[in-house]
Amino acid sequence: MSLSEKISVALIGNPNVGKSTIFNGLTGMNQHTGNWIGKTVETAKGKCIYNHTVYEFIDLPGTYSLFSHSSEEECARDFICFEKYDVAVVVCDATCLERNLNLVLQVMEIVNNVVVCVNLIDEAKSKGIELDLESLQNQLGVTVVATNARKKKTLKNLLKAIQNSANKKTDSKFKMKYINDIENPINKLRDIIDSKIKDKTLSNRWIALRLLEQDKDMVNKIDQFLGYDLSNDSDVISELDKIYKCLEENGIERQTIKDKIVSCLILTAEGICLDVIKSDCNKCNIRDRKVDKILISKKFGIPIMILLLMIVFWITIIGANYPSECLSNFFFWGEGKISAFFESINMPDKLSSFLVDGVYRVLVWVISVMLPPMVIFLPLFTLLEDFGYLPRIAFNLDYYFKKACASGKQALTMCQGFGCNAVGVMGCRIINSKRERLIAILTNSLVPCNGRFPTLITIISMFFITGVFGFAKSVLSAVILTLVIIFSIFMTFMLSKLLSKTILKGEPSSFNLELPPYRKPQVCKVLVRSLLDRTLFVLGRAVVVSIPVGAIIWLLANIQVNDVSLLLHCANFLDPFAKFIGLDGVILLAFILGFPANEIVMPIIIMSYMATGKLIEIDNLTQLHTLLVENGWTIITAICTIIFSLIHFPCSTTCLTIRKETKSMKWTVLSFIIPTVMGILVCGIVANTLRIFI
Repeated sequence: MSLSEKISVALIGNPNVGKSTIFNGLTGMNQHTGNWIGKTVETAKGKCIYNHTVYEFIDLPGTYSLFSHSSEEECARDFICFEKYDVAVVVCDATCLERNLNLVLQVMEIVNNVVVCVNLIDEAKSKGIELDLESLQNQLGVTVVATNARKKKTLKNLLKAIQNSANKKTDSKFKMKYINDIENPINKLRDIIDSKIKDKTLSNRWIALRLLEQDKDMVNKIDQFLGYDLSNDSDVISELDKIYKCLEENGIERQTIKDKIVSCLILTAEGICLDVIKSDCNKCNIRDRKVDKILISKKFGIPIMILLLMIVFWITIIGANYPSECLSNFFFWGEGKISAFFESINMPDKLSSFLVDGVYRVLVWVISVMLPPMVIFLPLFTLLEDFGYLPRIAFNLDYYFKKACASGKQALTMCQGFGCNAVGVMGCRIINSKRERLIAILTNSLVPCNGRFPTLITIISMFFITGVFGFAKSVLSAVILTLVIIFSIFMTFMLSKLLSKTILKGEPSSFNLELPPYRKPQVCKVLVRSLLDRTLFVLGRAVVVSIPVGAIIWLLANIQVNDVSLLLHCANFLDPFAKFIGLDGVILLAFILGFPANEIVMPIIIMSYMATGKLIEIDNLTQLHTLLVENGWTIITAICTIIFSLIHFPCSTTCLTIRKETKSMKWTVLSFIIPTVMGILVCGIVANTLRIFI
């Protein structure tokens, strides 16, 4: 085969089986290899050359079965069922093969050319699990290959198996057998389909199964693919009526047919594994279970989670100060050079000020304030993900989310929200229930993103940690910041409960949450992908929106009416209402102007108080504290500013993401209004209550 020809290969498997690591090893692409939510919703493609043949690999989203629920599972299912490719490689985890075989059996019902890749074989050996892969290959009738995805040497055998499978193009000898109450209807429907459909691209037996279980979405897609309205065919409808009537007489309800099909798949997988697994798997995960007895216990689970959160914040606080200062000094040095250049070419002063004091200063403030915490915070969270701890967080919080009639998976989307709320909204795709997915989307902005941390830390340092210095100050800052985050999580529960009892009524759904084995994090890869996949991506979006914002802020600060800038006119207009909720007009206006980027809220406040017409840098927190107090700030103002920073409308990037994810302007508007109204109410209650006692 010449290089002009290629073999197309679909990679499919459960989450956490190393599928994306295999993809990276084969193609050399820097694809995200962790379990971060939403990472492979769009199929990733890559190529490699083996034996003068070009192989194109399609890395599909992780899925537990082809009975799809979430958007990721739908993406994988639809590709396997309806797209063109030469070979399907089903990647399995050697440490839990029995569970993975369920997906293998489903794929084999659809695809002729299947290769089973048993990955993580080294982990299985370390846990004392012995696998008879020759027996597995004989039973399935397809090629079975053992791999260790992190060792490229083992991937050559996989490429060889793929090439052999593509060239043979023969069906597997294995045929899935169901109970008679399912098999008989399948055969009857298949006979009718054979007479109606001449296109043999899809297995008629598989089509019969889908008609029998009556998954409307799937049946509609089959009709579209075939170009024939099979589900509304009179012969098919008549036969289905007879089948359902017969099944009911045998005690099988229509709604339980899918359960019967799944049960047969699971029992078949269990039967195969009896001859394949040669060790007692219950003895293999003793270490993980011992650790889980602590990390997900009722007594220690939540306290350890809070302690880890506090440690992450502490490292971020002490680590971000110096690089942030260095970046700021560098950019302000660059500002002098730019100003000198504009002066040398006789640029008008107003235009020079617009570009430098407006656009440039806002841009560099966003970068210098946002970049250092992200470079520290996001890798730390990714290390916890690689270690396998994030799913444990979802497990610990599942009980509380169920109390709020929401999904426990919302905990994972909240974790993403700490980095960027827009990414957290995208992560909501993993939540199966549309109602619970909307709840997670509408409440995600209550978790403070990376852009809000500088404002929170600055206010905490100025008003709540006075007279404390050095190590003790950083620890106390981390403790108070953690308490603030706990408050935001509590408000997330409260709003989730409120939404589930009003506009999004319903009961919480059940879901499968995998607790992956603990693994040694790949520190170098974590640092690289955190920087490239997340930090630069989020920073890039913030930079894009900060440029026009800088221009608008400069115009508002420098266009005067009656010797007063438009910025102060707007602030004075908002002042009466803002003071009622514990803020002032300047603070409220700063949040409004900070809609595109939360990082610029504090700089706008400083600029408005100093009436300089441009953003300025305060040398230390003592000067800033003096400036704020001179402009009427009290401990009540500080508390209410922190609360409103936590509970207010999402930024512009998050709103655009919500519009894209929900495909609805209604939910986008509600995602803006609901947290804002909630923030106003909470601030109003807190401010007026504190005024009674202070």
